[in-house]
Amino acid sequence: MAEVCLALAIIGITAYAVLGGADLGAGLWDLTAGGDQRGGRVRGMIQRSMSPVWEANHVWLIFVLVILWTAFPEFFGSSMSTLYIPLFIAAFGIILRGAAFAVRGQAATMREARSFGAVFASSSVLVPFCLGAALGGIASGRVPVGNAAGAPIDSWVNPTSILIGVLAVVTGAYISAVYLAADAVRADLPDLVESFRTRALGAGAVAGLIAIGGLFVIRSDAHGLFDGLTSDGGLVLVLLSAAFGVLTLALVWTRRLSLARFSSAAAVGCIVVGWAFAQSPYLLPGELTLDQAAANDATLTALLISVAVGLCLLVPSLAYLYRLVLRGTLDQEFQPLDQRFRPLTADDHPKQP
Repeated sequence: MAEVCLALAIIGITAYAVLGGADLGAGLWDLTAGGDQRGGRVRGMIQRSMSPVWEANHVWLIFVLVILWTAFPEFFGSSMSTLYIPLFIAAFGIILRGAAFAVRGQAATMREARSFGAVFASSSVLVPFCLGAALGGIASGRVPVGNAAGAPIDSWVNPTSILIGVLAVVTGAYISAVYLAADAVRADLPDLVESFRTRALGAGAVAGLIAIGGLFVIRSDAHGLFDGLTSDGGLVLVLLSAAFGVLTLALVWTRRLSLARFSSAAAVGCIVVGWAFAQSPYLLPGELTLDQAAANDATLTALLISVAVGLCLLVPSLAYLYRLVLRGTLDQEFQPLDQRFRPLTADDHPKQP
């Protein structure tokens, strides 16, 4: 039963990396879109695409936390108490980001929209970095068993954590650009198709270079993880991820953007599953195996029954939501974001004494 619970957690992490990652990645493009007028169309497209799904994507994060907390309490407690700093920043960032995104759409003036937009965009970069850094701390063996037994800073400020944090930001931006380009095709906005297509090609290339260069960082900083990623099942999944990454770039280059959605998701999914293979049979490398971390059979049985009932409600609901989104049923009329708000006037500037 422990293996089934772990498989469910990995499925949840994969879903969050793909769907939540694309959601968070849009924040980087919002942050770098340019000034009010130049970036208005890019931000308008982001607002239009994210509005139907931005809350739903975080369901997978909650799903993963519930599974890990219940099925592997020692692993969960050790990780949360050692990595409390990046996890607190990530949780705070998720709240700030969601609130800022919702409120920005209702802003009255450009000044208000700028302020909320800055919070939304900066939080969107901070959250995936901190989550990636926390995963890097676990994967590199810097989280020992016990309550707050690890170093609160070194556990997530180290070469492997920084590498995975940066890779999480860039990968999210890459998936997001692919999805936004496909959405722009559906909206019949050719200038935005090209804009996001260029971003997808650039971010995909950067993500590939970081992933290749990162292997050298991992080899020197986390030997066990490197051995797992370069042998057996880990190596197969790393190669599959690279193949899907190259396929995605080819599809984006030839403007087959609807197909690129699925291949980009497969590339990210293979990396997540490959990491799980590389770390097997440990949840905390060198410290805690899957069997040692698992809760008792009664708890695992109750959890699996509860999850089965929950998934009967969750999966059809989300599948129906994404179907409506992909069909364009929930699409709003496109409007550049800078045209939604009252422009700045002389009254908006502080008066000189």
